[in-house]
Amino acid sequence: MNRGSRRLARVVTAAVLAMAGSTAVSAAEPVREYLVFYAEGAKAGAERAVRDAGGTEVSRDARLGYLVAKGAGNAFVEALGRSDAIVGVSTDKKIGTATAVRAVPAAVPAVDKDLVQKAVVADPVPDPLADRQWDMKMIGATADKSYKDAPGSKKVLVGIIDTGVDGNHPDIAPNFDRERSRNFVVDKPTDPGGEKLDGPCEHAGCVDPVDADDDGHGTHVASTIGSPLNGLGMAGVAPNVTLVNLRAGQDSGLFFLKPSLDALAYAADAGIDVVNMSYYIDPWLFNCKDNPADTKAQQLEQRGIITGMQRALDYARSRGVTLISAIGNGQTDLGKPRNDATSPDYPAGQERNRKIDNTCLNVPAESDGVISVTAVGPSGTKAYYSDYGIEQSDLSAPGGDDSGGDSGGDGGADVTRTILAAAPEAVLRVKGLIGSDGKPTTSSVVRDCKDATCAYYQYLQGTSMAAPHATGVAAILISRFGEPVKDGLTLEPDTVERLLYESAVKKECPSPRAHSYKATGQEASHTCEGGRDKNGFYGRGLVDAARAATIER
Repeated sequence: MNRGSRRLARVVTAAVLAMAGSTAVSAAEPVREYLVFYAEGAKAGAERAVRDAGGTEVSRDARLGYLVAKGAGNAFVEALGRSDAIVGVSTDKKIGTATAVRAVPAAVPAVDKDLVQKAVVADPVPDPLADRQWDMKMIGATADKSYKDAPGSKKVLVGIIDTGVDGNHPDIAPNFDRERSRNFVVDKPTDPGGEKLDGPCEHAGCVDPVDADDDGHGTHVASTIGSPLNGLGMAGVAPNVTLVNLRAGQDSGLFFLKPSLDALAYAADAGIDVVNMSYYIDPWLFNCKDNPADTKAQQLEQRGIITGMQRALDYARSRGVTLISAIGNGQTDLGKPRNDATSPDYPAGQERNRKIDNTCLNVPAESDGVISVTAVGPSGTKAYYSDYGIEQSDLSAPGGDDSGGDSGGDGGADVTRTILAAAPEAVLRVKGLIGSDGKPTTSSVVRDCKDATCAYYQYLQGTSMAAPHATGVAAILISRFGEPVKDGLTLEPDTVERLLYESAVKKECPSPRAHSYKATGQEASHTCEGGRDKNGFYGRGLVDAARAATIER
């Protein structure tokens, strides 16, 4: 996702930005809950450290090796940090009690039962908006190629760890699994300063149902992966797979650490085959374990993010979950980062410039075991906004480039160069992108109707849009080669990764390697390192659904 900043989707652990240097527990500081990550075999030492620091244990997660403990602010965190048993401490952001404000919801379009029940036939017909999907044509996800040979299996479960999925959208409902879907988030109307964050709560207790998405980002991602071939709108990369909402993001687009841990652990335990993660864990764009520019508490929080997410990712991967992530939209060579000007970004107004280096990580894109995806525009060249790096780039996929900067264009914005996918009608109405008559008010939104059923689609761009193309291709491979298990299929992540790389189309670095971009309002030059088999712009190549549909194991 490209929102004019470095973020994919804003992701937050709600850092405690308290005074540096405090060493004694102070009753004046508010009591908060923290995720206390302990070293292997050091659970007893962590329990003792919590007690010695004046805290109390609330709960624990032995799968990921952490305690949830209450303590008084920054001093509590720093006291924990003095124990050899503790490897990281991050806040478990609690919403507290909130009064649900009953908003008047926009009308949800009725779902045509015939559309829901219609399956891909032997000779699939393109959906009405297929001509607008340059991205699917680029990777061979079309009616005459992968849809015909391998549209995916309902037994393959694809988890979307994002802002939610509109399970009532007519072009998602046929493939949406409401029973398996979960929401790990409580909406927060305002931030600590009283500024609007998620806005008024639509449901009691500020907990949205599992088929809701009040942001739209997760719905777009889910649609790219698996919108069905049903004669309405457009189709995703794998139009027959099952979509599972694993909501970990706030309505505002922020992502707290704990919901992401919970989503990954649930994916592992529920038999999810592959997850898409188009976000990063804030408040730190780059997480540095020992940056001298940060306070001790901030260092511990960043260690907690690195450690906690790695444990959750390892737990999921060990149980058969393939992990795919967007690489980021910061136009940065992640192997040579020098400055982070956007962290910590929660609470608002705390950002500052700090020097960083390659020991600092963007999580989960740079976490072990994660397949990170860069974005290309319609020309096939890396998009101007996409992060890159010889160490970090694993694959590339269509993400869009509205400026034409990927092909040396003049920077004139063209929305059709971005990615079209499903959008929640209610979100578009709130944003004023469709009028009271139901017609779009902007060229970035498209409406398609079949009989009495209408659905909406939106053009977006970013590495958030690239990653789901790779996730869809992974789902095709699992559908073809997965081993039967109870109610589903499974395929080792190592095998999925290998087949993804083998089916990808190899791409050379541009010539010259320092590629100049002329994007809207800016010019940039990014240098591609590596060879045809692996380089910083395209990793091991551009994902290809048609090749994945026919490749031999």
